[in-house]
Amino acid sequence: MSTSRAPTMSAHRQTLTTSLTALTLFVFATNTTITAQNLNQGACADEKIVLEGCNATDVAACEANCGLHESTYLLDKCCKHAGINANILAFEKADAWIPRIEEYGKCTGANIRLQYVAGGEDEMGDALIEDVGENEDDKTGQGIYDAYIVQAPWLPPVYKGLKTLTEYIKENDEHIKFLDINQASRSAVSFDGLVRALPLDTDYISLGWRQDVFDNEAIKTSYNATWGEMLKVPDTIEELVVVSERLNGRHDYNNDGEMDWGFCLTPQTNYFQAFLAPVLQTHLNECEVVEGGYKCVGADTGQNMFFDVDNFEPLIYNEGFRYAVEMYSRFIMASNCQNQTADGVKCDRKTAFPTGRCAGVISMPGTMTNLLREGGKYAPKSDKRMDNVLKPGQYWGRRKVFPGSDKVINWNKEGRPLEDCAGEVCPLAKNGINYAPFFSEGGESYALNGRQSKPTATDAMWDMFTWLSTLPVGEVPLAGVYRKSQLTEEAMEHLAKAWNNTVMAQDLHDVLDEYFRSEEDGGNTVQDLFIIGFAEYNEALDTELHKNLILEDVKEGGLFNMTDPSESINPVKNKVEFEERYNRFIANLAMRYDDVHAMQDGGALNQLSLWRGALNIHPTKSKEQICQELLATDHKSFNKLECINVVVLKDLCQSQKEDVEEYAPDTCKVDNNNSTVIMAVLFAIIGAGLVGGLVYYMYKRYVNYIRIQKAHEQLMEATLNESVRALYQLDYPLHLIRGDEFVEEGKLMRHEVLRNTHKLTVLDSLPDVDAFIEAGKHVLFFSHQWTSFTSPDPSNIQYQAMCEAVKELAKRNGWNHNLKDVFVWVDYSSIPQVNPSTQNLAIRSLAAYASSATYFVIVAPDTPHADLDDMCDLGTYQRRMWCRAEQVCHSMRNGTEGMYLGTGKTSPLEPVKSDFFRESLHVFNGELTCCRLEHKGMGACDRQSLVIPLLGLYGELYRASCEMNKKGNAEALASVNAFLNEIEKHQEEVFPRTFQRVIWRKNRRVTEEVLLFGDLIDRMKARISSGVGFEIDDEKTATISTKASDTFVRHGASDFLRHGIVHGSGAQGSNHNGVQIETAVRKLDDNVL
Repeated sequence: MSTSRAPTMSAHRQTLTTSLTALTLFVFATNTTITAQNLNQGACADEKIVLEGCNATDVAACEANCGLHESTYLLDKCCKHAGINANILAFEKADAWIPRIEEYGKCTGANIRLQYVAGGEDEMGDALIEDVGENEDDKTGQGIYDAYIVQAPWLPPVYKGLKTLTEYIKENDEHIKFLDINQASRSAVSFDGLVRALPLDTDYISLGWRQDVFDNEAIKTSYNATWGEMLKVPDTIEELVVVSERLNGRHDYNNDGEMDWGFCLTPQTNYFQAFLAPVLQTHLNECEVVEGGYKCVGADTGQNMFFDVDNFEPLIYNEGFRYAVEMYSRFIMASNCQNQTADGVKCDRKTAFPTGRCAGVISMPGTMTNLLREGGKYAPKSDKRMDNVLKPGQYWGRRKVFPGSDKVINWNKEGRPLEDCAGEVCPLAKNGINYAPFFSEGGESYALNGRQSKPTATDAMWDMFTWLSTLPVGEVPLAGVYRKSQLTEEAMEHLAKAWNNTVMAQDLHDVLDEYFRSEEDGGNTVQDLFIIGFAEYNEALDTELHKNLILEDVKEGGLFNMTDPSESINPVKNKVEFEERYNRFIANLAMRYDDVHAMQDGGALNQLSLWRGALNIHPTKSKEQICQELLATDHKSFNKLECINVVVLKDLCQSQKEDVEEYAPDTCKVDNNNSTVIMAVLFAIIGAGLVGGLVYYMYKRYVNYIRIQKAHEQLMEATLNESVRALYQLDYPLHLIRGDEFVEEGKLMRHEVLRNTHKLTVLDSLPDVDAFIEAGKHVLFFSHQWTSFTSPDPSNIQYQAMCEAVKELAKRNGWNHNLKDVFVWVDYSSIPQVNPSTQNLAIRSLAAYASSATYFVIVAPDTPHADLDDMCDLGTYQRRMWCRAEQVCHSMRNGTEGMYLGTGKTSPLEPVKSDFFRESLHVFNGELTCCRLEHKGMGACDRQSLVIPLLGLYGELYRASCEMNKKGNAEALASVNAFLNEIEKHQEEVFPRTFQRVIWRKNRRVTEEVLLFGDLIDRMKARISSGVGFEIDDEKTATISTKASDTFVRHGASDFLRHGIVHGSGAQGSNHNGVQIETAVRKLDDNVL
């Protein structure tokens, strides 16, 4: 468990041969005892590894060696890894390492070598880069180690070289219980939606306070008489500062006759950030008013305490940041620093607290326990305390959640002013106080080398990690309480027994019960800056805040008076002096941050992209989208992020003409090609010498025009090609839930819950989907509207209609009543809801999902909208653009025979009428939320995302008609032509060339005409008519059949051809025995199929 925040990371990486300590632990599968003398001397690298005593047939020995600490995980792994050598690199020593590695070796036969980095956590980040290699460079890592003990801040530069643990966790989750680990620790080790390390610890900041000080009657009486208030343990950061100032220099806590301090600390960036967090972050999701308060589970707010998620401007130019600096500087002046800094020694809680002169302390969890626990490494002895004031059952060393703030910034007002914590500004407040626990650094986690490690070594290390995750927290090296299950009454009793202290165990429970709350439960945890450059950003803040401002001598421009600390500059008493120094601090910090941005590959724009990903911000935005929005709203940031190197202004003339012209006038001006040529010829005749320069200029403009025309043609062709490719590939696998499990759930379940409980069947490609259906499986696509802004079906009415539809279809078609051959697709369960990157990929595949289903059910019973005074029904469903799009994607490929209505009025299911598609075809007349919100804060309209899938489906339909005309398939041709005729009559409505978009720019409402289909429909017709058709790269798409055939009928349909499109070759999955379909945790074998 980390006990301090490293202020810097070595700027010059040392090679492992010099940075690693000689201390290497060799643990063998024998009964060898490793003594302290062995450790001090180190072990010879050439020492022979002995593989004795591991006999898998010795049942008694296996049970004795593999069933330790009440864990059953290793019971079936006796001697499993005999003879396997694996190396693990760590940064912090712990006594528990030796016995755990020895026990694991005795059971499995594995030889685990543990080695420490000589520089500890200051050098571990560099050592990881040296051994793993950086993300985009898989050839430089030395690959000496198979596994690592890591902290989250070290992962961003190397995570792509670490083994993805997601599948490993799925396979072993009955032991690991990943969701039992607190949310902050899980988030800290996840990148791009994949887990890269296994958290077995967590780090956070809390407040320690001495009950013998706060319950001392003499101190309480004096405090009340002096200040007119009762002494109490602080609940806000302002109370913490005021109480610390009032106690400082007025009371003797350790009975030495000298007046003592307020609270103590070690000045570090993470402790300042603990002050900053509750001022800057109030809620991570948009909130709605509910009975008794607010519910905050809506769209991401982007709130954090480091950088703006829209432009990466540091969040230092607001009243809240200044308020936190003021509070923090006053706190330091009343702490142990007033004496230690003046004496020229390090201001350190670990040396100050044992003296008994501190009324309390700020610290991370591991050190906090050693500060407060009787006999702890940094605890004051009894003769330096006032235990005589304590009542029976009380204890002197207490712990509580870090104070919140009754003042917060208002993110919705210009300049983000500081306001009282109340109402919608502070929706998660408790008694007018906003709490925001800061999970600094994330705690220790276990990672595997994903590049150079041998599979046998990887398996051995993974088994050890999994085993450690099942052990009681006290048996795991470096770990503190990090799981929700470790807060149970039984777990706390066990901890109280280990500590011999019930009060400390209960305090820890109360702190973590608050800190481990998820966002859904009202939690407001603050994430650390987990991006590349973490150490450098912290070094910049540490240097400017501590070294150059708070602890710098007033004579050198700082706040601290080295001669007389009591005369240090106070933000309240010395406003002018503080103002001048604070402004210089902000300017210098901003420049240092800019320097750090410039050091990173891709500069500030890439850092912004990484930061949005680390915060899991929805919706995801590419760098191009970020820049396009800045072009419309913030030219200063557009320039600062060097967006001009990312976007081509001329390419944006169609969609953002006004923005482009405002930024760079005349960029979008188009010259008449013919006039240019004629003018050039006339001037040449009159006199080449006189107008040569002008001719050359005109010629260059002409060439530029031709280049733009060529680029436009290439873009159009690329769009046509992409629309064809979309028919044959899934950008994200199809996720289905089996019918019986869907009905048993009782409500619509979120995708991540089903995934983590292994209830999703995953089909990775469209050939897999066809093979799955040919094997006798039935895929039901449920199309419905959300009846709340934050929940798909809060009333459960639609879910009940879906269950009835599943049962009714099974009954009508004679399917097995157990529903195990029925598989359901529904958005909330089948599309990722948490990770924005994977969610976007799934949405891009929506057309393929809908068109691949065997049955399409519209679920639209009368249902009240939870947030609006409206009734949702078939009419409101049919008005939604996305609902129409899903229908069209299915019906254009499969006809309407397998489409049903589930309104709950007369029967569970009603077949749609054959002409039902006519209204649905007018997709772009439907309503969209983005348009209702007038695209505020958005780059594009959802209409634009449907161009490629609908263009591809139209091309497939048109090609089928052409092929069937040649072959004379009249019955199928009639069905296909019904669609084409309706499209032909209303082509400008079905596939509009442009549309009017309302958007807000610089607080101004703008209406603009934006290209949608343009002439793409005509181009698609011309391509197919010319015989080019759907020629694609078979190797890339794994698609073999690209020509129409009247032999492949849609899944079960008799009146509509599926246009001959087979997603894979006939040899793939064409029969039951050849099908291999993987679920999230297993393959569906013959017993399932």
